[in-house]
Order: sequence, then structure tokens, then C-alpha cells
Amino acid sequence: MDAVPPLYEPVQPHWFYCRRTDTKDSWLPFSMEDSQKLEEAYLSVKEVVVATEGERYDVKLKERRRYAVYWEQAPSEVRRCTWFYKGDKDTRYLPYPEDFSDSLEEAYMIAVTLDEWKRKLEFPTGETVILHNPKLIMHYQPITLQEEWMSSPSEQTRPRTVKRGIENISVEIPDGEPESVDHLVFMVHGIGPACDLRFRSIIQCVNDFRSASLSLLNTHFKKAQDEKRIGRVEFLPVNWHSALHGDATGVDEDIQRITLPSISRLRHFTNDTLLDLFFYNSPTYCQTIVDTVASEVNQLYRLFRQRHPQFTGGVSVAGHSLGSLILFDLLTNQRTSLVEKDAIRVSISLKIRCTSGDMVTLEYKTMKEVLQRMGLEEHIDVFKKEQLDLESLALCSENDLKELGIPLGPRKKILSFMRRRTMLQGTDGNYAFLRSVSTTGAVDYEYFDVGIGQVSINYPQLDFEPQTFFAFGSPIGMFLTVRGLKRIDPSYSFPTCKSFYNIYHPFDPVAYRIEPMIVSDVDIEPMLIPHHKGRKRMHLELKESLTRMSADLKNNVLGSLRTAWQSFSRLPIAALPPVAEGEADPGNSSDKVSAKVEEVETASEEQKEQQNIKIGMLNGGRRIDYVLQEKPIESFNEYLFAIQSHLCYWESEDTALLLLKEIYEKLGVVLEQPQQ
Repeated sequence: MDAVPPLYEPVQPHWFYCRRTDTKDSWLPFSMEDSQKLEEAYLSVKEVVVATEGERYDVKLKERRRYAVYWEQAPSEVRRCTWFYKGDKDTRYLPYPEDFSDSLEEAYMIAVTLDEWKRKLEFPTGETVILHNPKLIMHYQPITLQEEWMSSPSEQTRPRTVKRGIENISVEIPDGEPESVDHLVFMVHGIGPACDLRFRSIIQCVNDFRSASLSLLNTHFKKAQDEKRIGRVEFLPVNWHSALHGDATGVDEDIQRITLPSISRLRHFTNDTLLDLFFYNSPTYCQTIVDTVASEVNQLYRLFRQRHPQFTGGVSVAGHSLGSLILFDLLTNQRTSLVEKDAIRVSISLKIRCTSGDMVTLEYKTMKEVLQRMGLEEHIDVFKKEQLDLESLALCSENDLKELGIPLGPRKKILSFMRRRTMLQGTDGNYAFLRSVSTTGAVDYEYFDVGIGQVSINYPQLDFEPQTFFAFGSPIGMFLTVRGLKRIDPSYSFPTCKSFYNIYHPFDPVAYRIEPMIVSDVDIEPMLIPHHKGRKRMHLELKESLTRMSADLKNNVLGSLRTAWQSFSRLPIAALPPVAEGEADPGNSSDKVSAKVEEVETASEEQKEQQNIKIGMLNGGRRIDYVLQEKPIESFNEYLFAIQSHLCYWESEDTALLLLKEIYEKLGVVLEQPQQ
């Protein structure tokens, strides 16, 4: 009997998009879920827009273009890919254009159906594809097409290897994202247009942070994921640098006119990055920066709610470097809702330092308390009748009080009190920072005053109340000190945000602590952030590093080694690994083991004590300062890794895990320790 020819099966397409860089274009696959959605829309033969990649990109099928939703980005080409090629100099297979692929598929179908191979397919451009057999298909190019990138005759004769279908090439298809969003985080960048040592934009860095968080959800929240109790956290970038340095302000042109021509690259770097610090302390440009951040956040928030109408989760903000200071000032100057104001009234907190040095704190929450303090309670009924509260009293003149029948003496007392209150109070009724002011008498007033040392600007309001504020590598503490702030009152919290975390790398030259400004009389170590894979990995990394070192190098770094080892002794107890068999020192006795156990137990108790210390109300009484663990190699030269340490947060899985832990704890989902 004659052999039955193999049956033809249509190729399974997969959708790709093009990422364009300065050097070359690279084609990346959509996730299986997104590719399937695109294919279904393609087969429906309708003009549709398909949301992909967590609805951060829209694909217009008819245009074959992919558009960013939340930020400015040039549209990228999209292809329905079925056939791929790779030349000698290509590191991966690239997709053919769709019409070229259709021609190849038609020739392949005929060859399979007729079982006739070694078919030659010629194109008008002079290119030739030979189908030797189902597993060997080669693409030959004419010399004229190769002259631009071929350098020798031998290279000109080398054909491309051709593959059919995505299953026959090596390509990593990304995992899809859960559709439901549990929480939204806006991330604000610091100085300059680049956010890391690779000079990547805030968009690219936030993409990395989001990818890290998705991976951590798979490992540290797997049970909750499997039970469909959680979805994902969305992170969106907030870019203010382009608005400040754009044509609208003209500041770049003004700076360029006065910039010296020497060491041009360094001066350009300074103008583009470091000057942002000075701009933020300028009334003109500070207003531009703050307005841009607030309007961008509000616009992104409205757009997100529009695209996710079922979203009921919380919203948080995160800022890196100067971005954290911008958010700090914004949150300090937010106003609570009118409903909340009516409920809690206005609280006036005066801290009076008497000549003896004693501190007296007076809390005034109602009109009755104020009048009783001044010994004027007999006038309460008058103010009640006129429906006057503390806010409306601030608007009264002496003539107004006189018309109410208030005698001269009480009038003077009330007006004096209100003048002092107006001087102490900030623009929104909150008392944010503490400083000393000398008066004509023998009394120093230490009080809260929004914006001490700040330029006078109007702070815009956010459309939502943030759940948590995360600061990365933040100079907030330094700026507050330079502004004249001695300490932050323990009772102070942001008007609309009740949680605050100050996260930093120990070698970050820009980062400063917050807790010593609240609790100045006690020396408190910052909370150590656990390694996302536990202490064992770091221990092995250190051991491997030591193995590679020469004896001379070991002698030179003993001092650094001691510092590194001390940092390991402070690691959270939960990250400690079990001692593997054969790793113990033969000379260790049971006494040493007992001593070690006692040391571990003591460290555990100290960790619990440190965690339970109440640090004011900026973070609801919880700890504020959280320090990352340095890598073993970083311990040997902290100066060498200083700049890198300030830019490490975007790729830090430890930082991402801390954010996820705090976000999901409020949702009743507990972090799981992954199996080693």
C-alpha cells in the first residue's frame, strides 16, 4: 500500500510586540492569556481595542499598534506571529512579517499535503526560501540585501534558519497577571530623569518592581493565591521631571545660558539631576513640582478607577529620594473631609516651655474648653447662641465681639489667644512640626507649624486618602532638620494617611532616619528587613565569597568582615537557617552549643522588644525606620557601593516583599515563608 501523506495542521499563532531601543528592535511575546484575547478579537473581524498586560496597554488590532494607557510612550508594533528566523548574528528567533509568514504557511501546507519537499519559494525581493523537509527550512537572501550588514563573502552565503510555530523556538512566554487588583500604589521618582545605574526611566524601574512583586506573590502568598483570596498589587509611575524641564517652564534654556562650557558632560548631569534639589526649594519651581505630582497622581487615579470600576481596594503612595520629600510635604498639607472636621472639631496643641524648663501641654478641642481655660466660661451661652466655633471665632474682629456684648477685658483675652493660635496654626489647621520661637516675655513657645523653612506655596489636594506612605532612600529627616525642626511631636500623624514606613539601605548616602526625631531620649536600632529567601542564602553567599578570596585579601579585610558578621548577628530570628550536618566545627562542645542557643534566644527577645516599641503616631504607634540587609560583597567596601545603594530599591525583592506584607496584612492575609 502507498504511504498515507501526513495530514496538514494549521500553525498556532502567538502575538508579539516590538520593543524599540537605540541599538536594535527586539520582539517580545505577550502572555498566553493576552495572546489568546488578541487572537479571539482577530478572528471576530471587528475593530476592537484589547486591553493587555494588566490593562496598562491597549492594542488596536486594525492598526497593529500597542499604546500605553497611564504614561507617555511611543506606540509599538504588534504582530500575529507564526514563522520565525534566526541569522548567525542573532541571539534569538525573530518573527517574520505577517504577509511573509502567510506565504510560507501556504507553501508549507502544499508540501505537507502533497508530501513534496525541497520546494523553492521565491519572493519579488530576490529572497529565496527552500523547504528541504519539515525540520529543515532555510532562507537565502540576495547579496544586495546583505551588503549593509555583511562584511565578507563567506558571511553573505550563510542562510537564515527558519522555524514554524512558537513551540519550535526557544522563547520565554511571560506569566499572565491576575485580573483583580487588591491595592494600588503610586510611585514618585527622585532627582533626574534616570532612576538607576542603567539610566532607566521611572516607567522601566516600576515595571521591574511590579514584576518582582508578582513573583513574590507566587512564592510568599501561594496559598492565598490558590484559594483565590488575593489578586495582585498594581504599581503606577508618577513622572514630574519632564514637566519641570519641559518647554513650558523654559528653565533648561535659562540654565544653559549661564552654564560654563568646560567639563560639559558633568555640567549637563548636574543641570539635569542635582539642580532638582534647588528647584524644589524655589517658590516658582516648587509649586510646579508639587502641582505636577498631585495632578498626575489624581489623573492616574481617575483613569485607573475608570478602567477598573469594580476596584474597592486601598491606595498607597511611595517615593524615592526627593520624591519621598515631595510626598511628605503633600501629605502634611492635606485636609481631612468636612465630615471628619465636624466630627473631631479643631484641636489646638500649644507646647509652652516655662522659664523653669518644664513643658506644659494644653489641648483645646472645643470652644467650651478654650473659654474655661481663660476663665471666661460665663460667656459660653453667648457663643452657642451665635453658633460660633473656634474656626468662626478666628474670623471675628474686636467690633464683632463688642457687638456680642463681650466686655473689654474678656475681648482682649480672646483676641490675644486667637492671634497666638493663628500664628501657631498652619494653612490647614494642623500643627505639623516643632520649633522654638523666642517671645518678648520669658516664655519660649514650641509648636507645630506646617512648612517651617519651606517656601510659601499652595498645596493641592489628592482625590483619595492614602492608606500607607512608603519612603525609599529618603532625605526627609535631613530636610526637616535643616528647616529648623528639632523634633516631631509623638502625637502627630498625617491628616489623611495613617501609616508611614521609612525604608533605606545602610550604605545609602542620601537616606536619613525619622524615629530619633520622635523619640530623642532613647537610642533605638532600626528594624531589620528580613531577606526574602531567609538568612541561609546570605550565609552561603558570604561563604562563597570568602572561598574565592586570597589569603592576602583576607588579611586586609578582617575589619570589614567583623562589621559584616555583626550585621548578620542582627538578622531576624525567622531568617535563621538550620545547621546542616557536617558544617559544625569539630572543636565545638555542648557548652558552646548551649551558649549559641542562649544567644539566639536573647536576640529573638531583643527583636520582639524592638518591634513593640511605640514610636509616635506617624505609623499608628508602630516602628517607622526599616533598614535593608547589605549584600555580603557590599560589606567589604561601603563607599564603593554607596551610589548603587541609593538606587537599589527598584530591584530589591526585600523592599517589594515588605510592601506586600504591610498591604496584605491589612486585608487579613498573612505572609507565608517559602520552602527552601
